[in-house]
Amino acid sequence: MDIDSSEASLLVLRHGQSLWNARAKWQGSADIDLSDLGREQARRAAIALIDADLRFAGVVSSQLSRAAETARIIAAHLDLDAPFVDDRWREAHAGEWQGLTPDEIRRDWPGFLEEHRRPPGFEPVEEVVQRTSETALELLRSAAGGPPVLVVSHSGVIRALRRHHGLSADRVPNLGGTWLHLVEGQLVVGDDFDPHAAPASSGFDEDAGDEQPRVGR
Repeated sequence: MDIDSSEASLLVLRHGQSLWNARAKWQGSADIDLSDLGREQARRAAIALIDADLRFAGVVSSQLSRAAETARIIAAHLDLDAPFVDDRWREAHAGEWQGLTPDEIRRDWPGFLEEHRRPPGFEPVEEVVQRTSETALELLRSAAGGPPVLVVSHSGVIRALRRHHGLSADRVPNLGGTWLHLVEGQLVVGDDFDPHAAPASSGFDEDAGDEQPRVGR
C-alpha cells in the first residue's frame, strides 16, 4: 500500500546488530547492547531515510537498549526530539531460550526448532500481536493527517504482525522493517522497508531460528 493512500503511517524498523546478534544468541526480552556495527547500521539507515526524503513526526522505541540506542542515533541524525519509549514494542520474551544459541536449543530441546515449537515460558504470539497492535493504532490515530512516525522495535514483533495479517514474514535484517497504515480506522500492514544503505549485518534472526549468522543478508 502506498503511504499517500493511508490516513496515517508508521515505519517500524528492527534495531541494529546487537552483541548477541553477532554471536547468534537468542535474545528475546534480554537487554543486550548494540555492537559497533549496529551503531554504524543505525547511522547508515538514518542517511537512507534522509536520501529517500522521508520525514517523520517523531520516533518511538522499545525500551530494550538495542532498540532505544538505535532510535536515539536515528532521531539525532533526523534532527528530531529524543525518542518516546513504549514497552509494548519490546521483543517477545523467549523464556527458557534466552541466551542460548540454536545449537544449544537443539541439544536441550530436540526437534523444537525444526517443528517451529516454543518452550513453555515463551511469550505467546497472540500477546505480542495484541500489545503491538494496540500501541500501533494509538500512534496511527494520533498521527492522522500528519507525517509518519518512526518506530524502532524487533524482528519478532515485525514478523508476528505480518503473519497475523496474512502476509509473508521473511527474515528481517537489522534496520529492515515494514510500513503500518491506518485505513478506514483499521490497522493495515504495508510494504517491507529495504535498508539498502546499511552495511552488511549479522543476519541472525532469532525468530526465524537460523542456524548460523549469514553475513550480508
